[in-house]
Amino acid sequence: QVQLVESGGGLVQAGGSLRLSCAASASIYRIKVMGWYRQAPGKQRELVAAFTDMGSTMYSDSVKGRFTISRDNAKNTVYLQMNSLKPEDTAVYYCNARVGLFEYWGQGTQVTVSS
Repeated sequence: QVQLVESGGGLVQAGGSLRLSCAASASIYRIKVMGWYRQAPGKQRELVAAFTDMGSTMYSDSVKGRFTISRDNAKNTVYLQMNSLKPEDTAVYYCNARVGLFEYWGQGTQVTVSS
């Protein structure tokens, strides 16, 4: 069982930056697949960025070059640095972890980008 708690969301103007954090209740050293998803009102949840089971990172085309996912295993935390934010980045951002056949989600953190 892994509990995930996101933080760092808020209101920011277009062009600004935010850094989201996802703190896990257990060691993430052996959790290869962790990532960030987002869900905007009226839209499906979509993958934003993730660490793959091959140890690499992947990004959606819409955030490539602007967002960076990173992790600090010693702190059991995954981060999402978001730069050059756009109004279309407005959404609830969720942290995700996959452990074997199980999938864990955080409660989400709201990111609102004003134009």
